[in-house]
Amino acid sequence: MLNPIKLASKNFLSSLDTSCEEFHHILEIAKNFKNKDLNIKLKEKVLGLIFDKSSTRTRVSFQVAMSRLGGTTVDLNPTTSQIGRGEPIRDTARVLSRYCDVLAIRTFKQTDLEEYAKWSSKPVINALTDLEHPCQALADYMTIKEEFVDFKNTVLTFIGDGNNVANSIILCGALLGVEIRIACPKGYEPNSLVIKKALEIYKDSNLLKITNDPNTAVLGANVLYTDVWTSMGDENLKEDKDKNFDKFTIDNNLVSKANKDAIILHCLPAYRGKEITNEAFESEKSRIFQQAENRMHAQQALLACLLS
Repeated sequence: MLNPIKLASKNFLSSLDTSCEEFHHILEIAKNFKNKDLNIKLKEKVLGLIFDKSSTRTRVSFQVAMSRLGGTTVDLNPTTSQIGRGEPIRDTARVLSRYCDVLAIRTFKQTDLEEYAKWSSKPVINALTDLEHPCQALADYMTIKEEFVDFKNTVLTFIGDGNNVANSIILCGALLGVEIRIACPKGYEPNSLVIKKALEIYKDSNLLKITNDPNTAVLGANVLYTDVWTSMGDENLKEDKDKNFDKFTIDNNLVSKANKDAIILHCLPAYRGKEITNEAFESEKSRIFQQAENRMHAQQALLACLLS
């Protein structure tokens, strides 16, 4: 029976906090959990959730994943704790380290997450920052692997804003050797430092393409992926983004240009008629809810590897 192997890095702040081998190991553990071939109980372990941003899938999937491992979860809502009153992160982190065995944090600045990790004696997980969403990427690549068995010759095209999801997709793509194409309007490209890091990892720099033309980006693609155009905290940009992203909707026309075996992914929530049409969302190519379910399995595997 395959058992979780402790990760070399104490924390999971970025997709690059795992090696290629560790990433594959997490996915294999997740597969075993999903197929009910693995039953691990981490009794009396406690997961602390600190969410400065609203959440449905991340919050619930972490809670259920921890419950399945035999542990418990403490929801540390900033509006009902001293965190929301400006207590320094270094104080919060040191106190919570004495109560919890692992912290999952959803916040705005990556630097705030890193500050928690600096002062915490227990593992810290990135449950989403403005820079990265590595737990989402775990579920994404788990879903892709379920469909195509491995990542060899797989082309993933992301259409939309070069946001935290796009950044993590790129970094994981570099780690796994997957061809990544990002199609976005000018001025909405992914983080330049993320692109630089990815190109340093890729053995073939041609496997990462950033374009402003979604029609060429989808040609021969196996995976079509999109996300909301306006992320949490950027609501004041919504009107401009709706105009600038007008031609970046996954619809039947774009889908028809991809590979016949292409699947459609979306990290949710979705705004049908904007980043994706209802027809594409509900089509037989959609693996969106399988992808959402995989958040729980992937995070259960991550927790098991961090706490074993």
